[in-house]
Amino acid sequence: MLKRRVAPLIILMLAFAATASAKITLKPGEMAPNFKLEGSDGAWHQLSSFRGQYVVLYFYPMDETPGCTTEACTFRDHLSSITKEGAKVIGVSVQTVKSHLAFIKKYHLNFLLLADPTHKVANEYGVYNAKWKVDNRVTFLLNPEGKIVKIYPKVDPKMNAGQIMAEMRMLKSKIKAHKS
Repeated sequence: MLKRRVAPLIILMLAFAATASAKITLKPGEMAPNFKLEGSDGAWHQLSSFRGQYVVLYFYPMDETPGCTTEACTFRDHLSSITKEGAKVIGVSVQTVKSHLAFIKKYHLNFLLLADPTHKVANEYGVYNAKWKVDNRVTFLLNPEGKIVKIYPKVDPKMNAGQIMAEMRMLKSKIKAHKS
């Protein structure tokens, strides 16, 4: 009975933590810090290995919480459109690969999740919320050279994928206009 009363409170606290202001010191135009993390595919991934394509690097608080599930499922549902726009989606949280695998299986996620259990990468990106011991919900859009194009510091889980697609279309139109 106590678990039933405490669980909603924990979820509410995580939702609040996810919207708390991040102390992001990175700025658009800067190189995104490189890192090496274990992925849900069992391999280790360096951010630099994704050069040559846009990267949607999104940090989220916790697998299987309402907001994080909504955000992940929205990326899942829009992945083909995001990929068509030339971007790769990568999710990062402080949870383990084992937790990510269960999350992927339960919600049929079709993109890479990276585990940052020591929160080293989250700290480098300024998204770690030490008070709640989770990442704030923040998305970085990186260009093919690895530079930060845009930072979304306060993400609406339902809207994030759409924002990314709109930004990608705008970037492509700017590039096309510049070439003309």
